[in-house]
Amino acid sequence: MSGRVSTPAEIEALAAQALRRHGASDAQAASLAAAIAAAERDGIKSHGLMYLPTYCEHLTCGKVLGRAEPALSRPAPVSLVVDAASGFAHAAIDLGFPALIAAAEAHGIASLAIRNSYNCGVLGYHTERVAAAGLVVLGFTNAPASIAPSGARKPVLGTNPWSLAVPDGEGGAKFVIDQSASVVAKSEVMKRARAGEPIPEGWAFDAEGHPTTDPALALKGTMAPAGRYKGVGAALMVEVFAACLAGANPGIAASPFSGTAGGPPRTGQFFIALAPDPSSGGAFADRLAMVVAAFGAETDGRLPGGKRRAARARSVRDGVDIGDDAYATLLKLAGAD
Repeated sequence: MSGRVSTPAEIEALAAQALRRHGASDAQAASLAAAIAAAERDGIKSHGLMYLPTYCEHLTCGKVLGRAEPALSRPAPVSLVVDAASGFAHAAIDLGFPALIAAAEAHGIASLAIRNSYNCGVLGYHTERVAAAGLVVLGFTNAPASIAPSGARKPVLGTNPWSLAVPDGEGGAKFVIDQSASVVAKSEVMKRARAGEPIPEGWAFDAEGHPTTDPALALKGTMAPAGRYKGVGAALMVEVFAACLAGANPGIAASPFSGTAGGPPRTGQFFIALAPDPSSGGAFADRLAMVVAAFGAETDGRLPGGKRRAARARSVRDGVDIGDDAYATLLKLAGAD
């Protein structure tokens, strides 16, 4: 433990208070605060309290509209759309998920597009909730451009995460895959830049296209795609879903998630939910058990998302270690210091 130990409930309450204090509505603050607390609980520090000062700053400068009211529409029976109205993606996703789940349960498959949103945080946090309803779900989210095509220097695609969550049949997720198209999430580089620490070689390139271990130069350059050209392909796939199909800004047109330059980024998310039994003839659970058993036999039982589950169990048992500095910042932002 490095200092202050808290609980997810305390983190969520104080984070919501901080967001409201900086201009967020009750609904916008509640959705985002729940995600921040979940990230801390699951050990994903880069998307937890570390980002709260940026969220508050962006509420103040207008990069995100804290009073935005997302609007849900249904242009086709199994096609749902939420316009986030330049608010946080979290409130828009929360609005759309009940309709997405109901449509997928009724018709076997359904999609939810989110447009004009701001940063959805941990994508797997969202897909896991759909899996808990008994559905297989794919999620996509695009980001401001930071990956260059193979052989190029200019970024044209974001780190663009995608996620797959698979239900366990018991009200939870059997496993959750959540990965970006880059070697690491850009937030990891930002975290090291704030701490004045170098980044490992292979994470990013400087503006001239040379590998760098300096996070400041990396943030002015491009992120390294995972698997080289394969990562570029994954980023392009996500861009088609989260920007083109969602009617959101592509990465090349989105303002940065960091700093105060530019207005709202208006990026997007896209979710596809599938009921497992109609297409599998009722064989899904049996086939999944076979795959998981074979996979686990080679990994000592580890499945994707295992580190998050272990961190979650520790948090439930021991509390969430957020450290003295992070707690002091949380209290200050919430006006409770």
